[in-house]
Parts: sequence; C-alpha cells; structure tokens
Amino acid sequence: MTPLAITGAAGRMGQRLVALASQDPDLKIVAALERAGSPALGRDAGDVAGVGPLGVAVSTDLPAAAAVPPATTAAASPAVLIDFTAPAALRHWLTVCRERGIAVVVGTTGLADADHAAIDAAARDVAVLQAPNMSLGVNLLFKIAAEVAKVLGDEYDKEVVEGHHRFKKDAPSGTAAGLADAILKATGKTRDALVYGRRGDDAPRKPGEIGMHSLRIGDEVGRHTAYFAALGERLELTHVATNRDTFAHGALRAAKWLAGQKPGRYAIADMLGL
Repeated sequence: MTPLAITGAAGRMGQRLVALASQDPDLKIVAALERAGSPALGRDAGDVAGVGPLGVAVSTDLPAAAAVPPATTAAASPAVLIDFTAPAALRHWLTVCRERGIAVVVGTTGLADADHAAIDAAARDVAVLQAPNMSLGVNLLFKIAAEVAKVLGDEYDKEVVEGHHRFKKDAPSGTAAGLADAILKATGKTRDALVYGRRGDDAPRKPGEIGMHSLRIGDEVGRHTAYFAALGERLELTHVATNRDTFAHGALRAAKWLAGQKPGRYAIADMLGL
C-alpha cells in the first residue's frame, strides 16, 4: 500500500479524499493535516469525513499525524502528500516534503509565478505532479482542444468559458487557464493573446485573441467549454463535473502513480501517456 498524507483534511475536497482513499486497498492514510486553529484538530479524520474511525487524528504537522495508531513505524512516513488547499499552505508543504523526500500531488489552484517556481524547485529533489484539474476527462479535453486549435488556426474565433460555485475564490479557474494555455501553446501564442471579458465600445474581437469568461453560479461544481467558431459553424468542446469525486479519484490515482517516479515535475498527461 502507498502511505498517504492529505492536507486540508477537513475541507470539502479533503473530506472526499479521505473517504475515497479509505476505500482503496492500495492506499493507507497515515496523515490528515489541517491549519492551526481548525476545529477538526484532534478528531479522527474518518469521523470528520463521515466514514467512521480510521485511527488517524487530524493534526497540523506530519510527525503528530503519522504517529497516531494504528499506523505502523514502516507506514509512519507518507510516500505521497496530496494538497488541495491554498498557495501559501502549498509553499509550506512543498518545503516540508522536499526536506523529507515525500512526493507531492498539487491540486491547489490560483497559483502565481512564484508558486510555480517553488514547485520547480521542489521537483529537483522529489516527484511533483501538478495539474489545474485532476479530472482525467478534463486533461483529455486539454489535448483535444490543442489539436483542434492547431488545425483550425486563427480563422476560427476561440473563447473559453468556465463556471463554478459561488464560493470559489479565484477567477478564471485554474482549469480554464490550463485550457487556454494548451490552446496558446498549440498556436504559438503567449498569454498576451488572452482577453478577460469584454465591455465598452472596443469589444469587437481582434484576430488571434482568445476570450476568457467566468461564471460564479449556485453550486456549480465545474463546467468548462472551449469554443471554436467561424462564420457559418461552431465547435464546442465541453467538460462538466457533477461532483467533486471525479477530482478526488484523479488525485488518488496520481498519488499511486507518483509514488514510483523519480524526482521531477509531472502532469496528468504523463500519467495517462498522452
């Protein structure tokens, strides 16, 4: 079994990761981590996730979390840590994992250039898999959208529209940014080609630009569409997530795969052989 640490264990994604990992015979949760002051600290991670006791208490650091029975000495140190928290917390855990030789699956979004630099630095010493979206379907969408963009070229207008629940903090989503990056790379463009929304008298689109638009509506889990349109036809590539388990399943699959990899920076495409 792959010994696993999960950060943000009391959050919405963290709870699903704990619940689903506890049902996977190839994984063993040895650390469930939360921020200082969290009301979940000291509670059993399984109880927090609603799946019953797992013998792993929610803690703020790896040694305390990993030492809770029935974790054995051999399993006390996680082989992989999964992070779906926030950029500041991610930077902390990257440092910890780099020092301790623990691989990292990064699902945190809203990352700045400095955060990607921190991932690059950690990847020199440990395996790191980072993806703006852990859904296998979304990562196939990235590849398909890139191929479509390359074939159709600038004669077709390109727009990316994403929708999420009203509580999401960052916009556009990391997935929308990843989708745009795939299109930009395929067409030889930089992010200077991106246009975020339109208003006023200068709204008509310019050749080669890619529009980016965000919706924040109710309890929408995640919807991403890449539009390719010419005068007379339109191609729409859409991925819809109906619950968070699709992201959790992808992250857990990534954790099992990453545990056997050499230090370096990886993506879901590497895991899928795309």
